[in-house]
Amino acid sequence: MSTLHPTTPIRLHRMPLSGHCHRVELFLSLLGLPVELVEVNMAAGAHKAPAFLQLNPFGQVPVIQDGDVTLADSNAILVYLASRYAPDADAWLPRDPLQAAAVQRWLSVAAGPLAFGAAVARAIVVFKRATQPEEAIQRAHSLLAVMEATLQHTNYLTGDRPTLADIANYSYTAHAPEGRVTLDASPHVRAWLARIEALPGFVPMVKTPLPQAA
Repeated sequence: MSTLHPTTPIRLHRMPLSGHCHRVELFLSLLGLPVELVEVNMAAGAHKAPAFLQLNPFGQVPVIQDGDVTLADSNAILVYLASRYAPDADAWLPRDPLQAAAVQRWLSVAAGPLAFGAAVARAIVVFKRATQPEEAIQRAHSLLAVMEATLQHTNYLTGDRPTLADIANYSYTAHAPEGRVTLDASPHVRAWLARIEALPGFVPMVKTPLPQAA
């Protein structure tokens, strides 16, 4: 049985411009859980400092601290929060084998095609990296085509109500234009984003200026 509220605020170690961090912040807010945001100055190398590496040896954000629990990896954190705190945990993370597999498939998409498509393209543009974003942009548009086809038939990625699949894939999809990935040809994806943004407790991710056309 889920514990409905932690005894103390959950500490979220994050960088505001990270979509991986935002998906955790978003889900914490949707669940109405108390949170303490801890900014990690990655530009100064704080994520590689010994104190942070004790929290996550991989030197990545996000990390949460929930009492005696320290947990890294955004998708793993979503699973933990749903299982421990969501009063309707089976809705966010179904137990039915087929529905559970459908959610897991989209968690894998978030860690794969989305991370190496829209997220990488955005990182190249936003953080002015020397790498060219064209290959990542192409991967992003390929994924958008799959999402668009899926969302022609359902309100959310795995059915008619939101699950962890939607939370994991929202942030980098919503902010894909920051990496020169257009959503113009994806009306069903845009409608899906709007449905998530209308959920009670939704919190937006920090926006960065759209890149200027050449």
